Amino acid sequence: MRSLVFSILSACVSVSGMAQAQVPEIFKGSDLKLGEKLIAEHKCSQCHALKWADDGKAIYRPKGRVNTPAALQAMAEKCSSELNLSLFPEEVTAIAAVLNRDHYRFTK
Repeated sequence: MRSLVFSILSACVSVSGMAQAQVPEIFKGSDLKLGEKLIAEHKCSQCHALKWADDGKAIYRPKGRVNTPAALQAMAEKCSSELNLSLFPEEVTAIAAVLNRDHYRFTK
């Protein structure tokens, strides 16, 4: 029984490590819960829905201007600056990391 539990725990740690390895370096260690909270708090999805088709999802084009993790980070910073959100760098990164996880799925 003990070895079964150990095997299951080892597999979970291994899968977790693989998922973390697929995250671009710029987003590693980002606080995804914070990013989710900030996206909701600042009504990012609602703003995008007013400006782009498909309830705002059209902004997440796979081959648009945002084609690297750094470009995604820069776009999140641009939104913060243009809207005068006064976000800290780690907050911008958290938002970009959530957008990457949910829409862009950059791995490098």
